[in-house]
Formats: sequence, C-alpha cells, structure tokens
Amino acid sequence: MVWILYLCPSVRGRKKRFWEKLTNLRSDVNVEWCIMGDSNIVASPNDKYGGSPFDHNNAKWYYDFLEQTYLMEIQNQGGTYTWSNQRSKDDVICEKLDRVLTSLEWSFLFPRAVAIVEAAIASDHSPILLLTNGIEKRQRKTLNLSRSGFLKKVSQDSQGRMGG
Repeated sequence: MVWILYLCPSVRGRKKRFWEKLTNLRSDVNVEWCIMGDSNIVASPNDKYGGSPFDHNNAKWYYDFLEQTYLMEIQNQGGTYTWSNQRSKDDVICEKLDRVLTSLEWSFLFPRAVAIVEAAIASDHSPILLLTNGIEKRQRKTLNLSRSGFLKKVSQDSQGRMGG
C-alpha cells in the first residue's frame, strides 16, 4: 500500500493531531506501508539551511511517529533539500520536508527501492521519484579494438588516403 501525503498541516496543533491520526491508522491497518510526500517536518538540524532555528518539538513528533509505527525512512539520493523559499542568496531557506517512509514488510518486498530527489521546476518542492527496483548500475565493458581488427582497418584507410 502506498500513501501519498499531499499536504501535512503546518500549524503546530494540527500537525501533532495529524501524526497521531496517522499513527492510529497504522495500528488499525496491518499491511505493507509506504508513505511519501510532504511531512512538513525538519527532522534534524542537517535537514535545514537558513531561516528560523531548528524545532526539536517537531522532530520529536516525527521520531515518536516512526517508533510507534515501526516505519523507517528511505534515504534520498540526489538533492539534500526538498523545499526552498526560492529567495535570493542571503534570504534563502532550504529544508528537507518531503520523505519516503516504509514498513519493514514493504522494504522486504522492495529491498532495492531508492528515493531520488529531482530538481524543482514548477513548485517550491522538489519531486521525489521512488524506484522500487533500484538504480541499475551499468557495467563498463572494455572494447578491445585491436582484437576486432578496427585499428588495422583504420591504419590501412589512413595510409591509403595519405598515399602510403
């Protein structure tokens, strides 16, 4: 089961109730879980650049939620931050707000899953691409040009053109 968080409340009281309701829902529904989207929570000081100081209370709600629901975060690849206020250099604020959370059961189904943070284009949030089969690493193959006769052919052609 994949849940998409389109909008997590940003107001303190509503945010806490939202995480509590999601915790209750998780305990009522015992299936493979994947939740992705805007958590509206900065989970650690490393997830924030600029703006107001890091809020430990918000992070506590988030970590309490993870502990109570047995969910874990898939680490992002690509960009560090998923949201920006899109202001100039001195006033810029960047934060990691968007996340992919999965249950252990879901991660067993998709052990190679990876979350890729793409460049923000039409929004202040960066889209996250969830690849359940991972990223294929292409193997480099060495092409042996002397074995295929390629170098000999090039040498013959160049000698023929130069009158050699």
